Amino acid sequence: MPFAYHRATSVADAVTAVADRPDAVFLAGGTNLVDHMKLGILEPSLVVDVGHLPLTDIEQLPDGGLRIGADVRNSDLAAHPIVRTRYPILARALLSAASGQLRNLATTAGNLLQRTRCVYFQDVTTPCNKRTPGAGCSALGGYVRYHAILGASEHCVAVHPSDMAVAMAALDAAVLYVERDGEHRTPLTDFHRLPGDRPDRDTTLPPGALITAVEIPPPPERARSTYRKVRDRASYAFALTSVAAELVVDDGAVASARIALGGVAHKPWRATRAEQALQDVPATEDAFRRAADAELAHAQPLSGNEFKVELTRRAILATLTDLTEQR
Repeated sequence: MPFAYHRATSVADAVTAVADRPDAVFLAGGTNLVDHMKLGILEPSLVVDVGHLPLTDIEQLPDGGLRIGADVRNSDLAAHPIVRTRYPILARALLSAASGQLRNLATTAGNLLQRTRCVYFQDVTTPCNKRTPGAGCSALGGYVRYHAILGASEHCVAVHPSDMAVAMAALDAAVLYVERDGEHRTPLTDFHRLPGDRPDRDTTLPPGALITAVEIPPPPERARSTYRKVRDRASYAFALTSVAAELVVDDGAVASARIALGGVAHKPWRATRAEQALQDVPATEDAFRRAADAELAHAQPLSGNEFKVELTRRAILATLTDLTEQR
């Protein structure tokens, strides 16, 4: 389908170009957008290229945190010295995703905005509430090996595919975006949505808004972090389950814990029940197991992906144990 192309000269120009154009899209790396246009999932009338805007800086903030430009490539972010030394959880998540070629193209904002890889969403011959609200969910009663065990609804059981976003959720990242009325900020944990009765809406990003950066606070003193991804093959595969965890242990007890799960929900899943269960308790395998049980007590697996509950439980236990053994 023919479409118009506009190369934005500034953030303001990009936002103005898509104003009042609900079928317009932004293009940066294009690793997800171009696929969707080829598959017929998306047929925009206007493509606004933002890949050449000055949004490629990675800078340390006065408080010790990090500001990551929206157009920073995944490979550049994973290789950055500050990310590698202070946020290993993020570097490992990025390096576990896609392939080297795709990481060289994919951007920070694009990674956050990528859509599910559910086979039914990508097959336009099948009903899908995420593509067409009210059409139905073909995954229910279908192939669900990769689908949700947490936070799903009767309208959608797809999962968010990002690894990077899971690490950022555990790090309490915030998303900065620009609308016509100026810049706004939202916690990443509030940025992605659970499906409810509107699975076509992946995020809370307002229509026509452009992501400009992601900010990550400084890690707590003595924090250790890592990312573990369980998948069907060693590389170039989406997570069956993944765990991003940051742990601070003081005198043998958990002083703080931040945990997020991937591959199990419609959004990066912040494991708040597990975090609460770990607060001020001895950093032992028994405590880690109880925390995992607390998080997964409300899991609702489908017929065909029940194994993901135990797989996720073991992944949480292994990840937290690894962090304590690093001491």
